[in-house]
Amino acid sequence: MTHQSKAGPWLVALGAALWGTESYWRVRLSQAFASEVIVFWEHVILVVAFAPLVIARRGELRRTSGRSLGYLVFSGVAGSAVGTIFFTEALRHGNKSVVNVVLNVQPLLSTAAAVILFRDRLARAFFAWAPLAICAGVALVLQDPRTLAIDAGIAYAMICALFWGLSTVAGRGAMTGMSLGFAAGLRVVVGLVTMSAILAARGLLAPAALVPAGAAMHDLWDFLGLAILSGGVPLLFYFAGLARTRASTAGYFEMMQTLAALLVTWGIQGDALRPHQIVAGALLIFFVAMVQRAQESVT
Repeated sequence: MTHQSKAGPWLVALGAALWGTESYWRVRLSQAFASEVIVFWEHVILVVAFAPLVIARRGELRRTSGRSLGYLVFSGVAGSAVGTIFFTEALRHGNKSVVNVVLNVQPLLSTAAAVILFRDRLARAFFAWAPLAICAGVALVLQDPRTLAIDAGIAYAMICALFWGLSTVAGRGAMTGMSLGFAAGLRVVVGLVTMSAILAARGLLAPAALVPAGAAMHDLWDFLGLAILSGGVPLLFYFAGLARTRASTAGYFEMMQTLAALLVTWGIQGDALRPHQIVAGALLIFFVAMVQRAQESVT
């Protein structure tokens, strides 16, 4: 049962806001490293950080059902590895602000996947709010409302949202059979194994690819910032806050992730939203929040 406190929602907001800063590090690292290599080194750092936790709780693996383990493996492959590659590619090829806002469609995809996998029921209000959210999302991704053209960055972002949405649902399945700490640690281990296989298949495990000629000492600090400040630390704040907050309240404070991302991509990196995208993005976030609120009444 959730123990509520005044600090809970703000811990959720802090964790979400720190997650929103990852674009800063990814864009800087993209100047020298391939997207797959960035995600690989990110996982190396995370595995080192989580190793003590995984080792200490390794006994849980014997008590974990094959079903829960399968969900976790899927979550690690789809969310931790593949989805993150597409997110990094989206930042490389598209308007970074649009990319971060359009990822708010992810809860719609998670809800649809939960209906299929776990037979969750859809609230009646879902059928009112979801189409509006989709329309707002379409308006957001169009650089010019008079055309139907989208750039490669948006395409990558939508693929990322799909993988992350499916990963979220799979993570829910995994959590029924293991503790949060062990699941989080094992998920990044699966992600690292997946990234190693992807790099091997693409011929990127060579030293020249892992540490390209354009790499510099500051890249090490960027990798640490990405993996720790925008990865591991936010996880601690987020779940500490979630344990002290109603789910319905937490959903609104999670919007700090988008606001923090826009502060980075628009305020620092200069990728502005066009007027129609500002309106569409705000409506998208509102409609998705209404979908989440409606679903909480039936799940």
